[in-house]
Amino acid sequence: MTAVTVTVYKVTGMTCGHCEGAVTAELTALPGVTSVKAVAATGEVTVESQAPLSEDAVRAAVDEAGYELAGVAV
Repeated sequence: MTAVTVTVYKVTGMTCGHCEGAVTAELTALPGVTSVKAVAATGEVTVESQAPLSEDAVRAAVDEAGYELAGVAV
């Protein structure tokens, strides 16, 4: 069984369900991503992937959706 990598990112600018959908769509398109859950209320986006993702790739996808990646949530 393949291990799943779960990373929680902070994304600024999300305010509604449409925002969540836009971020989810862009991140889901990244190779290896198996699940994305964006929550506008907290600004957190949980990404499950088959391997760790490049922060540059995540940043580019979030930028494409029109938002800003603030980094990995701690």
